[in-house]
Amino acid sequence: MDLETLLAEREITRALIRFARAMDERDWDVLRTILVDDATSDVGTGPLEGSEALIACIRSYLDACGRTQHLLGNILVDVSGDEAVSRAYVSDTHLSADPASELTFATLGDYHDRWQRIDGTWRMVHRTKLNRGVVGSFEVFGMPEGGAGAAEGSAEGALRV
Repeated sequence: MDLETLLAEREITRALIRFARAMDERDWDVLRTILVDDATSDVGTGPLEGSEALIACIRSYLDACGRTQHLLGNILVDVSGDEAVSRAYVSDTHLSADPASELTFATLGDYHDRWQRIDGTWRMVHRTKLNRGVVGSFEVFGMPEGGAGAAEGSAEGALRV
């Protein structure tokens, strides 16, 4: 492995961490610096086209709940020239906006992302989130129990941000 590959892996890993922190800090401008404008995604709510569509999807959940924490681990990055793929486990916890409430919602998931080096900076071009499990109540997001996926009969597929 050469130094350029190691530096690319480090930059992508830092971008993944910045993305997770930006969600927790509700800093949507940081997400825009990481995503390309025409990014695509599938975070369990159906295919999304464009960075603004993904940010709007994330906000539809996070703006409705209280504090969150998106923890990443087991990060793998594979670089090939100006393209890369990454995989990272995510464990995310969402608290109720009501401090008196004990409602929570958490997922155990896996982010699969594609990256491109554009003008010397690694930018995310696609995000997929695969859930391995969910715990808690969709009421944290102001949704009825069962969440957005209730119409399809699957609460597990309803939230993947």
